[in-house]
Amino acid sequence: MTRSSQLLHAQREPAPARAAATALFLRDAPDPQGGPGATRLEVLMSRRSDQARFAAGHYVFPGGAVDASDALHHDLLARRTAQTTEELTYAQAAIRESLEEMGVLLARHADGRWASQAEVAGMDRSQPLLPQCAALGLTLAADMLWPLARWTAAQEIPIRFDVPFFVARMPEGQEPVTDDTEQFEALWVHPAQALQRAADGQMTVMFPTRVTLERLAAYPTVQALLDVLQALQQVQPGQWLWQSMPRGAMVDGEVRRFMEHETAYGELALVCPDGQLHHALGWQSAQPVPLLKNVQRLTADNGGTMTGPGTNTYLVGDAETGYIVVDPGPKPQPQDDPHLARILAATGGDIRAIVCTHSHPDHSPGAAPLQALVAQAGRSKPVIWGLASACTARAGSQFTPDQALQDGQVLQLAHPSDPARSHSLRVLHTPGHAANHVCLVLEEDGLLFSGDHILNGSTTVVDPPDGNMRLYLASLAKLASACEQGQIGFILPAHGYVLAQPLQVIAKLHAHRMAREEKVRDAMAQAPDGTPEDWVAIAYADTPERLWPVAKRSLLAHVEHIRGM
Repeated sequence: MTRSSQLLHAQREPAPARAAATALFLRDAPDPQGGPGATRLEVLMSRRSDQARFAAGHYVFPGGAVDASDALHHDLLARRTAQTTEELTYAQAAIRESLEEMGVLLARHADGRWASQAEVAGMDRSQPLLPQCAALGLTLAADMLWPLARWTAAQEIPIRFDVPFFVARMPEGQEPVTDDTEQFEALWVHPAQALQRAADGQMTVMFPTRVTLERLAAYPTVQALLDVLQALQQVQPGQWLWQSMPRGAMVDGEVRRFMEHETAYGELALVCPDGQLHHALGWQSAQPVPLLKNVQRLTADNGGTMTGPGTNTYLVGDAETGYIVVDPGPKPQPQDDPHLARILAATGGDIRAIVCTHSHPDHSPGAAPLQALVAQAGRSKPVIWGLASACTARAGSQFTPDQALQDGQVLQLAHPSDPARSHSLRVLHTPGHAANHVCLVLEEDGLLFSGDHILNGSTTVVDPPDGNMRLYLASLAKLASACEQGQIGFILPAHGYVLAQPLQVIAKLHAHRMAREEKVRDAMAQAPDGTPEDWVAIAYADTPERLWPVAKRSLLAHVEHIRGM
């Protein structure tokens, strides 16, 4: 758990998220770009009033806040056996709001007929719905609403909602009629067409609406989507196809929102846990990026295929404790190397230790030159810590530290007057990517510096003989145990943004490795006399061919693991 005293910004309580519900009505309509009889999925939208307090002028799907009455009389709703009380409350709210805003009523007669246009037109949208339905012999068809997604508004928004999105076919025989008070301009539109209109400035949509449209565009027909949602409910009743509370950041001076699966999400959760828009995203090497008061990231200017945006150097500590530099970076330039100069400037030269997570050429070569710069600045020469490269290391990955780290060892930056403000890095020996690889846990703040063992945005290469798949997987298990026992909340990789949910990240990474190994196993079975090049073409068919030479290294590690080596 990160210490609140180390957060960069004063925290504030986000506005509570009010319960609401949204209904997406779908239909299959003629496809003007298809052949005779071709259809495409369309979704019903409308424009909110320009005077609305929330999302004024935006194009939306029908929906609104849950009323107390929506939690009553569920026995009067047609329902699926697995629908819970909460789901029925949200479903009833979605049906009620759809009538009030759009004049669409998801209700049937006893013989299965949908409410007619005339029956809907004769209803008073401002009056309670259920008594009017009872008078017409109608039952709300909550069983025809299928869970699609659940959105919780970003924390910095002043008016927030927690909103399930349901989908249903448009009731036969009905046409939408907006109330022309809250909603205007009923619009049937193909999702891709709506996205294009938004891109052209012809309509404005909120982030959840845009993402939903993007995902709806993948389904050619209403039934194609319903097949997926209905199958999901059979396996996991009440499960959403996706759910998210987006986080915002400044990108090139504008606010952008990110979902949980995107690479920047974890970093935003660390730097601005309450959702405030203080953090700027975008890779640069000129300035260190503060992540906490005691953690900065300075990315070397060595971006490329193998290094992503560049190798991250982490500066742990503060002006009162001094600093530990983790992974000082690649071989410096002959004179006045800018990366080392920036490390020196960011730390004020008060570097107490330099730690190399492993000996690869984008991590350790900067250690000795940085140590010399500190000494030249009149400071005590910091110790270079790490593990010496093994005999299996490649020629360009040779490294010998001043002192060897021990598994479980703690490097501490002691505060001169307050032990609670000290910073302690615990060492975890994690061979696999390299024989001498270590990870570090910042114990007081629940952070894992993962070196190259876990990356964000790419998969670690395990390159024999110095790399070993069996050891790599064992080290993953070791890191999972450390995260669970140490309540580690974030992973800080040597390449890419901060990662949240460490146990989920590690589990997904392990599953990816096992799935890839199964493909390697299948490739070996398909071509028992084949070469590694033959196997790569089969096992990595989903990877761009230009990356196959790199993929071949990990394939060889999988082959060794399969053969018990």
